[in-house]
Amino acid sequence: MSETMWLAQKMKPAVPEAEADQGVSTIVGDEMGVVTRGEVRRLPVYGPGGYVWLPESGASVLVIKGGPGGEEQCVCGGQQAAAPKGMQPGEVYLHAPGGVSVYLKRDGTLELRGRVDIRGSLSVNGESYKPCTCGEGEAL
Repeated sequence: MSETMWLAQKMKPAVPEAEADQGVSTIVGDEMGVVTRGEVRRLPVYGPGGYVWLPESGASVLVIKGGPGGEEQCVCGGQQAAAPKGMQPGEVYLHAPGGVSVYLKRDGTLELRGRVDIRGSLSVNGESYKPCTCGEGEAL
């Protein structure tokens, strides 16, 4: 091997290593803790843009490890629940404890389950929604 080739190989930047591991959440909130091969605390939690998620304690989570020696770690997802019966590719189903869910179906249907609390204005077919006040104040 020529000296030039040896120098070229030594000058190549090291490729950062990344690993993933399955863990169990132990502490939730600002001090996210996860047990993989040992417990690690203060891990950031990552998700899709605009989505905020806090795993429940004891949840199975995916931990990505980067940097030299894997010391830069983050929680980036959890084990999925079973898909709703008949769910099609491209559909999105968000759910939380208590049976609440948002289901975006490929036929254009938006299915909401649970109590719906609207904060702000509501439009129906482009028109501001005004609840009917018919019969208010009348004795039944």
